[in-house]
Amino acid sequence: MAIRLNEPALRQARALVREGKVVRDERDDWSEHAPSADEENAFIEKDGWTEFRHWHLGIDDDETRDTKQASSFPYGDFRKVHRCAVVSLESRAGQYDHDEIRDEARKLLELIDEG
Repeated sequence: MAIRLNEPALRQARALVREGKVVRDERDDWSEHAPSADEENAFIEKDGWTEFRHWHLGIDDDETRDTKQASSFPYGDFRKVHRCAVVSLESRAGQYDHDEIRDEARKLLELIDEG
């Protein structure tokens, strides 16, 4: 598994935080706030795979590009960044030794908490 940092997604996440498009929710809320499979499919249908990838900080180059499996570490709900998602992805990235993603998630969390 060759998951790498998705730079365009990171830039988008930072921009959204700076624009105030953030939900400052609680640590364990992501399971309830994460988009459902149907919501993901509707988003892909409407906005396409590139936009879908922009909502994930991880890209797996070993997976077929235009599949959900190629995108990992979601940080929001296709409208706003969710603090709980960033906390969750930081933890998971660290757990699986994706250090660059973990470190950028930590910085994104700091940016969220500054606001």
